[in-house]
Amino acid sequence: MELVRNIVAKGGSLSKSKRISLNNEFRCQYSNGASKQGAARNTSEENVMNIFDRNAKRLQKERSAMDPDVALYDYIKEEVGFRLSERILDIKRKFGKVVELGCSRGYVSKHILSSSVEELIMCDMSPTHLQQAVGPEEAVKCSRMVVDEENLPFEPNSVDMFVSNLSLHWVNDLPGTFAQINKCLKNDGCFLASIFGGDTLFELRCSLQLAELERQGGLAAHISPFADVRDIGGLLQRAQFTMLTIDTDEIVINYPSMFEVMWDVKGMGENNAARNRKLSIPRDTLMAAAAIYENMYGNDNGKDGCRAVPASFQVYYLLGWKPDASQPKPKPRGSGQVSLKDLHQLDEIMKKHGEIQLENDENVKK
Repeated sequence: MELVRNIVAKGGSLSKSKRISLNNEFRCQYSNGASKQGAARNTSEENVMNIFDRNAKRLQKERSAMDPDVALYDYIKEEVGFRLSERILDIKRKFGKVVELGCSRGYVSKHILSSSVEELIMCDMSPTHLQQAVGPEEAVKCSRMVVDEENLPFEPNSVDMFVSNLSLHWVNDLPGTFAQINKCLKNDGCFLASIFGGDTLFELRCSLQLAELERQGGLAAHISPFADVRDIGGLLQRAQFTMLTIDTDEIVINYPSMFEVMWDVKGMGENNAARNRKLSIPRDTLMAAAAIYENMYGNDNGKDGCRAVPASFQVYYLLGWKPDASQPKPKPRGSGQVSLKDLHQLDEIMKKHGEIQLENDENVKK
C-alpha cells in the first residue's frame, strides 16, 4: 500500500488535457445464462442475468453517432472490420442472404463485394448509426433494419451467413443469441464474428483498481471480465456450431494519458452500460489512477518521443458452421495407420508399407 501511495504522490499534479465525463468507464461482459425463449433454446427453464441496460447502451450509441467528430473514434472498429471482411473473402463461396448484426457505421459492409455476397441486411440497435452506415458496392442488394441482437426477427433456416463486428460483447444472453443465430441459419450456413477478448484494456482496469484501493479502501468493477477464448468455444459448441475456428489478435495504441483512453472509449459508444454502474468516480481517484497508469505502463512511444500510455485491445475472430450432411466427417476412431508418436520414423514406415491410407481414399505411395 505504501508503494501505491508513492506512485500516486509522484503523479498528483498531472494535468488533464480534455474535459471528461466521470461516467466513461468501459465494461464488456457476457453472460452464460440461457434464454427464456424456448423456441431459440433447448430448454426454457433457465434464467438470464441481465447485466447490461440495453436501452442505456442504445442511447450511448445514439449519442456517439450524433457527435460531429464521430469519425475520429472509428479507428479500432474500422481496422477490425476490415480484417473481418477479409475473412469473408477467404471463404471460397458466394453467399445468398447475409445478415450483419451490429453494423454500426458500416465497418464491414463497406468492404462487401458482389463476388462474395448477393444480398446484405444491415442491422443495428441504433437508428442513427444505421442511417450513417456505409453500404456495400451497388451490385449487392442491400437493406437496413433496426434489430436488437438479443431478439432476432429472422425466420428459421433463412440466412446463409451472419456477420458481427465488435457488437456481441454487450449482449446479456450470449448463448441465447448464438442459439438464435444457429436456428436462423440454413444448413451449412456460416457465422463469422469479432468480439473483444479477455485482455482488452487491462492497463486501465489495473490502474483504476489500485487507485480505488488506495483512495477509497475498496474497489468497484469498472471494467468487467471479457469473454475468454475457451468460454467462447464452449458456448459455440453448446449452440450446435461445428468446424469451429477461433483466432486472436491484439491491437496496442499509445495515448497521451489515461484520460484520452477514457475519452475515446466514450466516443466509440463503448462506455459503461451495466445496470449497477457507478454514476461518478471521485476526481482524486481519477488523478491517482492516471498517475499509476503512467508509472506502471508509460513509455516513450508518443508523438515526437513524448511520454505515452498504451491501451491494449484483444480481439477474437470466430468462425462456425451450422451442421450439414455434406460437411467433412472425421475418420472413425482407431482407423489411423500411423501413430503421431511414430512420425519421426515416417521414412521407415513408408518403405515397409509402400503406401498409407489417407482421407477420401487417397494413397500416399513411396
